[in-house]
Amino acid sequence: MIRFRLARAGDVPALRALVEKAYRGQSAKRGWTHEADLLHDERTSDAELTATIAADSSLVLLAEIEGSLAGTVTITNLGNGRAYLGMLCVDPDMQAEGLGRALIADAEDMAAEQFGAQSMEMTVIDARPELIAWYERRGYANSGETRPFPNGDAVPFRMVVLEKTLLS
Repeated sequence: MIRFRLARAGDVPALRALVEKAYRGQSAKRGWTHEADLLHDERTSDAELTATIAADSSLVLLAEIEGSLAGTVTITNLGNGRAYLGMLCVDPDMQAEGLGRALIADAEDMAAEQFGAQSMEMTVIDARPELIAWYERRGYANSGETRPFPNGDAVPFRMVVLEKTLLS
């Protein structure tokens, strides 16, 4: 059984461990959504996660299975009826079982309910066309916009902006 709940400050160590496990290093390679072959830095920090959890403009949704953290997604209110979906990750050993889809669906509902969002946007690294295609199958469309990679002056990547209209 999957249990969804909002993150609290005490969740930061487990949350950070999950994010790093899913995005970076050898453990990430057990899944298919990682950036381990592209990037070798840390994906996030305790300070960033703590600030995001505390912010009124963000919600960090956790998915637990049998009491263990299995996935997460962050929703940020951008204002003007828009929200941002970020840091979606699922434990690499639990990927391809539908948890990512469930997290997105819950995040979209929460963005509409909590922030009055009518649309959701996200960014995906351009070096991951299979991940972009996965989001497109979830109803996200390529906006045609790209943005610089965060803190990425030394990397050749751009971020592709995807958008979805949310049902009210």
